Amino acid sequence: MQLANPDHEAPAVSTCVSELLASRRRVVTILLVEDEAFVREVAGEILRSAGYRVLPARNAAEAVWTFRCHRDEVQLLLTDVVLPDRNGCELAHELLSDSGRVKAIFISGYPENSITIRGGLHPGWFYLPKPFSAASLLQKIKEALNQVSI
Repeated sequence: MQLANPDHEAPAVSTCVSELLASRRRVVTILLVEDEAFVREVAGEILRSAGYRVLPARNAAEAVWTFRCHRDEVQLLLTDVVLPDRNGCELAHELLSDSGRVKAIFISGYPENSITIRGGLHPGWFYLPKPFSAASLLQKIKEALNQVSI
């Protein structure tokens, strides 16, 4: 009778444990609101590639409906500021006013100051200028999700 080599089994056990822990991690759900199809599709692909669950919406009306259907799942609102049917800041105030756990990132081709003056960024909400890279998008999401709510 041969005894198993503990050094040989350790990597297999370690791999199984890592896979189990990874599968138990809660997937972060992002509500992505962007009226430009190309930007919405590319941003969605970047986010899905990074392991996020993406709920896309083309406008504020779709975002409201999607948020109501997935209220308990959404951890982050990623929205364009200029939408065809509403300002993204107004949308965020409507959706997130009663939910301190959901973070928000606003994307726009306009300077941050004009957005703050027009829509009023809530303390702790974030801004990402367009155009943005995959790395800057993922970094901003990490920054927002890691922020502790006060």
